[in-house]
Amino acid sequence: MKRLQVVFLLLTMTLAVSAQDNNHQKQERFSPEKFEAELHDFIVSEAHLTSQEEAKFFPLYREMQQKQRAIFNHQRDISKQKPQNDEACKKIIQERDEKEIELKLIQQNYHKRFLELMPASKVWDILKAEDRSHRRAMKNWGQPHHPEGKSQHKRPNQK
Repeated sequence: MKRLQVVFLLLTMTLAVSAQDNNHQKQERFSPEKFEAELHDFIVSEAHLTSQEEAKFFPLYREMQQKQRAIFNHQRDISKQKPQNDEACKKIIQERDEKEIELKLIQQNYHKRFLELMPASKVWDILKAEDRSHRRAMKNWGQPHHPEGKSQHKRPNQK
């Protein structure tokens, strides 16, 4: 009888640990759709966008992101290469620099277009909200998701 209880206890513990591992793995998976939706909501909330501003801004913003993503993908691809000599290293470094400049030019172009849609103070609020959203996402990466959307981990100086 005791053997049966021990076996049952071990089986229960194994299943509990396995369920936690599976749950933890699900929480760590990145969902681009979820990230985009959370970013969208965060920007609207933090920048206090009206529905008209939201309707004008986000199609242009998504267009900018699409162009940036193509460059990010290219940068990722070239970073995987291991040049065999100094000349090849120099070429890849120069290509990376050119892509960084291209990213900034895209950003500058779209910022000008955003400024045509709404006041500079709104564009500033949007840019700050985007930065905060990205920092928050990186901080919470791999953390268990809680219903209120906040991590349970606190910094030492937080109450």
